[in-house]
Amino acid sequence: MITIPLRILLVEDNEADVLITRRTLQKLIESPEIEVVEDLSSCREKMNSFIPDVVISDYNLPTCTGFEILQLVHEKNPALPFIFLTGTMHDEELAANTILAGASGFILKKHMNTLEEKLGPLLKKVVFQLSEKEGVRERLRNNKIAVNQIYDYLDNLNADNREQKQNISKIKETIKKNNLWSNEDDRKA
Repeated sequence: MITIPLRILLVEDNEADVLITRRTLQKLIESPEIEVVEDLSSCREKMNSFIPDVVISDYNLPTCTGFEILQLVHEKNPALPFIFLTGTMHDEELAANTILAGASGFILKKHMNTLEEKLGPLLKKVVFQLSEKEGVRERLRNNKIAVNQIYDYLDNLNADNREQKQNISKIKETIKKNNLWSNEDDRKA
């Protein structure tokens, strides 16, 4: 059993697969912290606030593909381990392309009955990489969360400012159209 607590982001839309994966992770890891999302925007939000140690993702999702999830994850953290857990990979070329694109591994859902033995070695590899940086890991996670929150705040602030300026312009135009603003007032604005 893995004794280091792991933070796992599970990207999955099938509730039965979520339950099986959760149960398996709880058998493999003493204290897993698991967050589940099922689309790209929720994944983006969790990548900013949760900062996982590993991402496990289905390939076929209702609103996006696993490759889009992988790209998002690698934009946020190129070194973050990423495992596909999918029923889609019938094609060896597609499986090879996922590894070339940066996935740490993949497991076919047809092996869900042996998920523990398939997922265990991949998670042990994640733990080995983490144990090398254990002292810094939590500080980095907290710093990433703070930086992500600052970026989100700044993005929202810029959006609010643009929206406010647009609203002020619309109000001025409405006032001008209704002749409620004199020429002298127009020069002051």
